[in-house]
Amino acid sequence: MDLARFCSSARVVIVAGKGGVGKTAVTATLATVAADAGLSVLIVEVEGKSGLASCFGRPPLGYQEADLAPRVRGRTLTPDEALLDYLEGHGLRRISKRLVRSGALEVVASAVPGMKDILVLGKVKALEVERAADLILIDAPAAGHAVSFLMSPRGLGDAVRVGPVSKQSTDVIDMLSDPARCQVILVTVPEETPVNELVDTAFQLEDRIGVQLAPVVVNGCYPDPGLPASADEVQRLADELGVFVSAREAADLVAATEFRRQRYALQQEQADRLAERLPLPQVRLPFLFTAELGPPEIDVLAGTFAAQ
Repeated sequence: MDLARFCSSARVVIVAGKGGVGKTAVTATLATVAADAGLSVLIVEVEGKSGLASCFGRPPLGYQEADLAPRVRGRTLTPDEALLDYLEGHGLRRISKRLVRSGALEVVASAVPGMKDILVLGKVKALEVERAADLILIDAPAAGHAVSFLMSPRGLGDAVRVGPVSKQSTDVIDMLSDPARCQVILVTVPEETPVNELVDTAFQLEDRIGVQLAPVVVNGCYPDPGLPASADEVQRLADELGVFVSAREAADLVAATEFRRQRYALQQEQADRLAERLPLPQVRLPFLFTAELGPPEIDVLAGTFAAQ
């Protein structure tokens, strides 16, 4: 499958995973890959403060769309702003302002479980229907909340059988269950607990929500350290380079290399275990030895993703 076809297999792609696995970096990577393939991309943050804009070297996102890179735009979505858009679009601008000023929205949203999520998902659905971009990427909540986030339309649809809330729920369910409109990419790192949580999340998303799962992204994979090193080999290489390395430093380098070899082996074991428990294609992205992720690092990840 060519890259453009892969990136356009669904109009909405929800990127989800356990906190700390690099979900936001993967979202930025997917956006870069799709843009390089010639697609227009809109990234939507649903929780805010994810640091997604910094991956493109841009200031934090707001509700209004902002350019992040060529063919890539971004914005945040909050329940309040999504409701205002909905009401104003139905000729209720004055009422919407009163709701916000009075705080009634917060009361209603807290009293009705899933209401905030359905407001956000309803806006995503509207963007998809409007064809706001060739590909809409959702930087979703962490895995635990992601399931309840995507379950909210069915819960509200069961509780409310008539009226605009019911219609909104039905429309969102239709989008989530149509593989041509929406898919989910799950992100993990090659460690035991994150892999277990990803497998559990995957089965819940398929069984309880009926959403199509795209390839899994295994993030933070160490490179193959190669053959075992010895102190004599370190000394030989140091002599060739004209660098002095003491016996203690040589021993420390050998120990560090062995640690990397063990970590690499453990990561490969967990990634292979994930493939056995969850028979989906995998894309494995490298661990980047840097404190911050910016455009150069995202380009590296995008190149690796595209190659796979």
